[in-house]
Amino acid sequence: MSFSANASLGYASFVGLRYSFSRKRNRFTAVIAAVSMLGMVLGVASLIVVLSVMNGFAAELRGRILSLVPHGYVEQRASIDDWRALAAQLEQREDIVAVSPYLTDKVILGSARSVRGAVLTAIDPQREARVSEVAARMRAGSLDGLAGPGFNVVLGASLAGMLGVGPGDQVEVTLPRLTVTPLGVFPRSKRLTVSGVFEVGAQPDSYQAYVSLATGQRLLAAGERVHGLQVRTPDLHAAPGIMASLAAELGAGYQVKDWSRTQGSLFRAVKMEKVMVSLLLLSVVAVAAFNIVSTLVMSVTEKRRDIAVLRTLGARPRGIIAIFVAHGLALAAVGIVAGALIGVTLALNIADLTAALERLFGVKLFDPAVYFISELPAQLQWADVAMVAGASLLLSLLATLYPAWRAARIAPAEVLRYE
Repeated sequence: MSFSANASLGYASFVGLRYSFSRKRNRFTAVIAAVSMLGMVLGVASLIVVLSVMNGFAAELRGRILSLVPHGYVEQRASIDDWRALAAQLEQREDIVAVSPYLTDKVILGSARSVRGAVLTAIDPQREARVSEVAARMRAGSLDGLAGPGFNVVLGASLAGMLGVGPGDQVEVTLPRLTVTPLGVFPRSKRLTVSGVFEVGAQPDSYQAYVSLATGQRLLAAGERVHGLQVRTPDLHAAPGIMASLAAELGAGYQVKDWSRTQGSLFRAVKMEKVMVSLLLLSVVAVAAFNIVSTLVMSVTEKRRDIAVLRTLGARPRGIIAIFVAHGLALAAVGIVAGALIGVTLALNIADLTAALERLFGVKLFDPAVYFISELPAQLQWADVAMVAGASLLLSLLATLYPAWRAARIAPAEVLRYE
């Protein structure tokens, strides 16, 4: 009696599964196999949960920061004199939704309570509402209040909190400009009235301040000039291509940038951090996969007599290899499936779980004043689940090859001689 090629591969999975889940295994071997599966469960579940949380943080970061950031900028080396003509030219393009002028500089804001550095940006409130979401993020007052009588300013929520001011209060702004008087040279300063407070729940809340374009031009002595134009496109992700075509149209006299150049390094860092954390956590899966090596080596030693009998009946070496590959993959598959189910469940309910822990222990894990979030964000991506499962299965397959090869090299005559 001999096994054909198809038969040898057909029975291999059956025998391998019997070896994996038989109750007659050596107890120590069974414990090692259980530890291997448990390690696979923990590794896969941890990877899925951590990747989902990092996706959630990246989405929060992207949504909050990019809500204030225009899709693109058009600037000249010094400043733009006739910005209205350039804005009208840009707005004629079908791939540009809105254009808004701006002036910006670093300043010092002071109050009776504190002094803080800030970025002062002069905007046209009506045009600004079309290129960014700052008008929709107002916590007190409105962006249109900048155009009211007097010199008004809108502050980020954290900046206003550090200065101890609110709507109706006044702050002293000191600019990097010098004023020459008979008494000497002094830095230019002006008292501004806080007309509103915005909050996006990100870092700009702690340093950004807005004034009207007319106020900014007077403070910065810019006349009718502006530093550049902010541009909004129909799609954030299409902005790099649109701004590149705009740069070719305007020529070398203009500097054209898109959001990926001004904020892209931040999101590239987040992406790189996700990759590095994935590789580190994948080492947990690798350790579990190498535990499968120990399990299979012990199983090969335990099943030497069975291997010899199968070889005597006509089983080929590749059939023996297939048996132990199936044996190892069956153990790994149980751990991967269980880990994926646990990881997906945790990722989908991580916000509720953290809230329950906060109520149980009476602590606040994520203080909005520190982390800008009130709960742990998570965004499950099925591509990540598939990647984790595939990588784990591949590592498990590689771990089974050496023990399976050793099993195939067992000489049946030598084993049966001593049995």
